[in-house]
Amino acid sequence: MKKTRPVLTILLTFLITVAGMLLVLNFSTGEKKVNRELPRLYATQDPQFRRAMGALLGPPLVGGNRARELLNGDQIFPAMLQAIRGAQSSITFETYIYWSGDVGRQFADALAERARAGVKVHVLLDWVGSAKIDDAFLQEMEAAGVEIRKFHKPHWYNLARMNNRTHRKLLVVDGKTGFTGGVGIAPKWTGAGQDADHWRDSHFQIEGPAVAQMQAVFMDNWLKVAGKVMHGEAYFPALPAVGNSDAQVFSSSPSGGSESMQLMYQLSITAAGRSIDLSSAYFVPDELTTRALTDALKRGVKIRIITPGEIIDTNTVRAASRGSWGPLLQAGAQIHEYQPTMYHCKVMIVDQLLVSVGSTNFDNRSFRLNDEANLNVYDEIFAARQTRVFEDDLKRSRQITYEEWTNRPLKEKAMERLALLLESQL
Repeated sequence: MKKTRPVLTILLTFLITVAGMLLVLNFSTGEKKVNRELPRLYATQDPQFRRAMGALLGPPLVGGNRARELLNGDQIFPAMLQAIRGAQSSITFETYIYWSGDVGRQFADALAERARAGVKVHVLLDWVGSAKIDDAFLQEMEAAGVEIRKFHKPHWYNLARMNNRTHRKLLVVDGKTGFTGGVGIAPKWTGAGQDADHWRDSHFQIEGPAVAQMQAVFMDNWLKVAGKVMHGEAYFPALPAVGNSDAQVFSSSPSGGSESMQLMYQLSITAAGRSIDLSSAYFVPDELTTRALTDALKRGVKIRIITPGEIIDTNTVRAASRGSWGPLLQAGAQIHEYQPTMYHCKVMIVDQLLVSVGSTNFDNRSFRLNDEANLNVYDEIFAARQTRVFEDDLKRSRQITYEEWTNRPLKEKAMERLALLLESQL
């Protein structure tokens, strides 16, 4: 008995040490964090801004694209399903949320039908985000020939990366038509954002040469998870010009440059000369980003922000968000809380020229911990349409003044301080 106790103590110590190491590794990307503000060297209209965005983020801007916005599930899901049902050669689909329900069934049926018709169908689901999917959906799709993989499903070799999730929402059909934005495959995204059970969200369809960049982003994670390189005309066909928009699709990942998203936002905010309109489901800016926004306000940039109100899926994030608003409100930013339902949009419009859309939230989790992907569109006409959508959302939002913010209850302030302690994970 005396000999057993030291062995148990050693084993317990070892297990606690390993668990502690895994916890530390999962809470950190292992990369040095960007901690210096960028000097303002050019405006958004300057050709050098576009060159910098391409050179620093990876993929260059390419012309000849056509993008359109899809508002809420009533527009989003029919467009995505129509594209899937019309696929002739390939479908690549990566998403964070895929749950059960009628819309999940529709996607499973459409993907399975195309696989049975000989289309190459590849689905990459986040292991955490797809935890609520009915196993029958997966079994039926796989039986039809759909290749399904789970991102960072627990294995001994990736336990240190369990906190790294793929938050990307990418659908590419025949290598020619792409979709990205904030929507997940779940009942809460159906409808028209009409009540608390039906969220307000936007998704975007893109056609043209930039779709190849979106396909490449999907292929990067598929290679990591499946170990397969997929190429050829089925996935990367020739893409002629179909519109007048310049665009790029880029990604960020802790394993391949987690700072790309934050760098994109920093560059855009620093280049802004007139306006920044930001729709953000989870708005928890760090100190560096707050400085960039307040500097923009000081040079006369009008900043309007829409975030969720009391209807939100995580009160911790809302508390952390509200706790960070002081310097922005004091400097003149307009912050509005959306009222009818959960506001899940992720759109930034800069100087009525650059529109950035995709899966990225304005928080540390998106900037440093998740795999994300965004579509940047440089087009004044497209930007004008997105501004009209933004201003329509403003009509359904309530502005928070600096006076109201400073006079909020002490209990609320205390909760915000506690929430901000978790800022690195939000």
